[in-house]
Order: sequence, then C-alpha cells, then structure tokens
Amino acid sequence: MENKDVQKIAKMTIQYAKEIIKPGMSLIDLRNDLEKKMLELGADSFWYWDVGAFIFSGDETNVSISGKHYVTANKTIQNNDIITIDLSPQNNNVWGDYARTIIIENGIVVDCVGNIENEEWKKGLQMEDRLHQELLKYVTVETTFEDLYFHMNHLIKEYGFINLDFLGNLGHSIVNRSEDRIYIEKGNKTKLIDVNYFTFEPHISVLNSKYGYKKENIYYFVEGKLVEL
Repeated sequence: MENKDVQKIAKMTIQYAKEIIKPGMSLIDLRNDLEKKMLELGADSFWYWDVGAFIFSGDETNVSISGKHYVTANKTIQNNDIITIDLSPQNNNVWGDYARTIIIENGIVVDCVGNIENEEWKKGLQMEDRLHQELLKYVTVETTFEDLYFHMNHLIKEYGFINLDFLGNLGHSIVNRSEDRIYIEKGNKTKLIDVNYFTFEPHISVLNSKYGYKKENIYYFVEGKLVEL
C-alpha cells in the first residue's frame, strides 16, 4: 500500500463513524468499532502509540495530550454532542493520518457545517475550513515549516481563536517511524517541499470555551502546487 491507500482507509472509517454514531454509544465502543474497521479495510496496526482512534467528546474536546498518555474516556455520546476523531492507520509502516470533528444535534449527525444549529460549534468548524483553504493559498515551494507555523498561528489569533496543541505545533511530516517526524513549529527551517508528505491539523478553540475543533488532512506537492492526499 502507498500513503494514499492508507489515507483512504482513514477517510472511509470517518465516513463509517458518521453512520454508526448515535446517542448512548460509549466512546470506548466507538473506538473499538473504528479500529476494527480500519483493520478490516487493510490497516495492519496503528502508528500513533498504538492508538488507532484518538477520540474525545463534549467538554473534553479541548484537551490536548500525547497519545502516549491517552485513555479513552468512559463517556457516552449525548443527544447534542461534539466528537473529535483522529485516526492513525498504517500498513507495513506506511501511514495514514486523518481527523475530523463530528457534530450530533437532536440525535443525528450533522454532515454539513452550514446546517449546524449550535453557533459556537459552527464557527469552530468554519474556522477549520478557513485555515485549510488558507494553507492551499499561502504555501509555495519556498515555504518552510516555520513560515507556516507563524502565518497560521497569527491567523488563528486574528480570528479570535487559540491553538490548543500541547506543543503549539500545527502538523508534522509523514514518515515511517514516529521519532523521525519533523513539525510545523518555530525554528524548523526545512521547506515543506523537502518532505514527501505533511499533515496540517490545527486543534483550535476560543478562549474560555470547553470545546475544541480538529480537522486534519495530509498534503503534498504536485508540480510545485500543494494538494490534499
């Protein structure tokens, strides 16, 4: 499998999550179902601390911790709820990495951001979309990881949001071993084009809110232009 194949596993699994999520379901069961699904679709393991589905809900969506210390909360999905899911399938050390924020209102998953009734949640997901659109506009073959770090953190602040990431970064290179990753962080002068693939995954909130938002894609260059994998 190539990265695009493993990433497809993650994308299909997020779609599957939207089909099975319902009020009363436990996060532990959801994690188990999603990890099982990824294995069925061709993943052989999970590269992020052996956590295939990194899941938070409700007032824990603003929590930022390493997968090394992650334990799935003993919580159930509510009739109106926000759930962040970050998937990390791999096959033969080839990675996928994909995250989405799923909104459930009146017991039903709201698939279109424009249809979300909770204004705070809607604005959070609209901001995620805005950041990913800006990425595609801003990045050139000359852009470094550090350039992107400063530009996006400035934009996050300008729109009244905060970066929740416990290390302050916004993504990382896609490699074969976790310890080889480099990050969208201050001081990283490597050009984005000098890695095969990288993730962009802002974890954002607004000040004093208990809710956080995630959206993660893998990006790479085709003939000097950045595109989503």
